Amino acid sequence: MEPQQKPFMEIGISTFLETAVHPATGERVSQTQRLRDAVEEIVLADQVGLDVYGIGEHHRPDYASSAPAVVLAAAATRTKHIRLTSAVTVLSSDDPVRVYQSFSTLDALSNGRAEIMAGRGSFIESFPLFGYSLNDYDELYEEKLELLLAIRESEKVSWRGSRHRAAIDNLGVYPRSVQEPLPVWIASGGNPESAVRAGSLGLPIVFAIIGGMPERFAPLVALYKKAAEQAGHNPAKLQIATHSHGLVGDSREQAGDLIFPSVQAQMNAIGRERGWPPYSRDTFDSACSLRGVLYVGDPEYVAEKIVLLRKNLGVTRFFLHADISTIPHRDIMHSIELLGTRVVPIVRKELARIEGGG
Repeated sequence: MEPQQKPFMEIGISTFLETAVHPATGERVSQTQRLRDAVEEIVLADQVGLDVYGIGEHHRPDYASSAPAVVLAAAATRTKHIRLTSAVTVLSSDDPVRVYQSFSTLDALSNGRAEIMAGRGSFIESFPLFGYSLNDYDELYEEKLELLLAIRESEKVSWRGSRHRAAIDNLGVYPRSVQEPLPVWIASGGNPESAVRAGSLGLPIVFAIIGGMPERFAPLVALYKKAAEQAGHNPAKLQIATHSHGLVGDSREQAGDLIFPSVQAQMNAIGRERGWPPYSRDTFDSACSLRGVLYVGDPEYVAEKIVLLRKNLGVTRFFLHADISTIPHRDIMHSIELLGTRVVPIVRKELARIEGGG
């Protein structure tokens, strides 16, 4: 399948299919409803011209996304152009054979629009669920990434095996993907080793930027490119993506007021698990500033922030994580519509002016 010409910068949506309790009403969107809403979002994102939609894998009561490939497949035949990816697949606690088969099946249903974003997992609930020890956290990921890449490279696979998985002796893995090879991205929360690993393998990388200033990731981007060059890969051809929370609204004030209670509740919930301080409105407002990590505001302001991100990090893809679940579905849909119809044209026009080309 011939690859399509990529724009200066791809822009899309990521979600974990949150089903959190609303901080004010105490109500919760059912997991069944959230899954159905996701398909509607993907269809709309395709219609308004967004480039990619990603679903992250989680195994918790506050997320409905334990099987991203299934949800993406539900939207595959109702969409035409949008790329469909995990965001992320927790590869450490999954079987690479099944991961490849799930996403090669999605690739067939979507006619070559599937991608895998492989990560070790920010949350750890999948490890005991599938019988793995956290003591093997890094070892599992390295071995399973190696096997996944071997599977995508060859129809018949031979793999040495380990104490975590039996060997494979020249066995076929089917169906094969439409795309050759099936795209595999490395996901990183800011770990230098992940950046080096991705660069050395010549794989595209996604940085989850959920705190601080995005520009602080510039050294990791440089490390990634240096590792790629040392391994014989052309850094100019590598893809770099980021994922950050946000919401596009009709005004900065309206978007901020809408998303703040949800962000605060989510950050405090995670913070209780990880020892973070309470999340305040001042913290939120700072994160919404031009150099901050939250992409919240009217279309012009969000576009300005995305262009700045491109200048600072050279990213080729941007994911707006626009679902905190306690925001009404209609507002999430409106945000997706504004991102595609208003933000994307501004970003593309500005980048064409700055960087030239088509």
